[in-house]
Amino acid sequence: FPTRRSSRLAAGLGELGAQPGDRIGMLSSNSPRYIEYVLACLWGGFVFAPINSRWSREEMSYQVEDAEIGVLITDSSSVERARELQTCWPGLQLVICGADYEQLIARSAPADDFRLGGDSLAGILYTGGTTGTPKGVMISPAQLLTSALGTLVSVGTANPPERFLHVSPLFHLAALGSALTQVQLGSTHVVLGDFDVPALVDAIQLHRITATTLVPTMIQRLIAYVEETGADITSLERLGYGASPISQRLLQDVRRVVPGLRLCQRYGMTELGPVATVLTPADHLDADHPERLKSAGRAAAHAEVRVVDDDGHELPIGDIGEVVVRGGNVMLGYWRKPDETAHALRGGWMHTGDLGYFDRDGYLYVVDRLKDMIVSGGENVYSAEVEKVLALHPGVVSCAVIAIPDPEWGERVHAVVVRRPDSAVTAADLREHCGEHIARYKAPRSVEFVTELPLSPVGKILKRELRARHFAATTDTSSAGAS
Repeated sequence: FPTRRSSRLAAGLGELGAQPGDRIGMLSSNSPRYIEYVLACLWGGFVFAPINSRWSREEMSYQVEDAEIGVLITDSSSVERARELQTCWPGLQLVICGADYEQLIARSAPADDFRLGGDSLAGILYTGGTTGTPKGVMISPAQLLTSALGTLVSVGTANPPERFLHVSPLFHLAALGSALTQVQLGSTHVVLGDFDVPALVDAIQLHRITATTLVPTMIQRLIAYVEETGADITSLERLGYGASPISQRLLQDVRRVVPGLRLCQRYGMTELGPVATVLTPADHLDADHPERLKSAGRAAAHAEVRVVDDDGHELPIGDIGEVVVRGGNVMLGYWRKPDETAHALRGGWMHTGDLGYFDRDGYLYVVDRLKDMIVSGGENVYSAEVEKVLALHPGVVSCAVIAIPDPEWGERVHAVVVRRPDSAVTAADLREHCGEHIARYKAPRSVEFVTELPLSPVGKILKRELRARHFAATTDTSSAGAS
């Protein structure tokens, strides 16, 4: 693979003027080109910086300028947006699309491997910022390799080559990490464009897929479709999942529809390369400890994981504190954000912002998020980012965004809003407003209008009271349902 198309792509990028260390972007739907692109960057010594295709133009523009992306590879569905980004950032000199991409590979002789390794900068992947500003997570070849190989070892089973189906967006490190892990195994890669259950089933059947990774929401839709249509997906041998634990009911449904399927959960974040803990296939079959299915598993072979108090002291078993991680999988830092890097990596540990506890057997249970991050359908949404955009609307006095349970999405973005007395702004108005500034999946799926928000003595909004009110209330409010 790298000695053919990817090495030719690396050579072609160099011929166009790209230098080692330059940031190369990718704005595209899922396709095999995504994997070629990442491998070509590693081969040529370039820094891959994929762009979240679900972001708004404003968010994309910030990333392109912040990372100083000079070359952007795109596809026909995103080429117009790529051209728009050129007008926003003059440093974006070149957009490569379609036939130009293939011609570049065809006319270029294979390049020698730059042998990028160790703690060199390999990629910058942007995550939503808790203050509303995205952060570029700097990752190294050593970090990627450590997480990939450590995860394989931690699963506790043989790891033969697989026929792997890539479903989740490849601009996320969770999906890219799976791709690089499969490269280590010598697997066959099949890439699904946009998530669609019939297309997913067709791909499994056509290519006799043996493994894939989905979020629980996707698994739920897949199983429901198979039960309704009788489709055969029994070629599947292994199913990975993340973003949230799997429910006991869904696990039973999976076992009924695909007997013998091995399940594996991985917990982590982009800053962790991305894996920190693993709930193995054996854990999923442990009838003596069904409670472990609510856990995130145990520390992976490559990671040290602790739960600490506010002063960084390790807490006893069962006590809730912040989850911190150290090891060769931890990021280099945040791109051009030294203060945030120092804060996140203080004491030599990556502070995840997640709250959790360990049981006596070393299983980690994640119970809440210090950062108020909402995981909806496998996508991370930061409440502060949504609040910042809501506050821009002239009809909003104040607001707070929280996560509430959702049977389909796991969690949904819920906004509690105080309107201006003379405003008639509606939930639909606010969703449309948010969609103009941030990705639409981040917009509130439900909105509750109130006369005031609960405040602490120092004027801080008490989100815990908002959550308690929501869970206690069963009466209708002036809120909008899921969109």
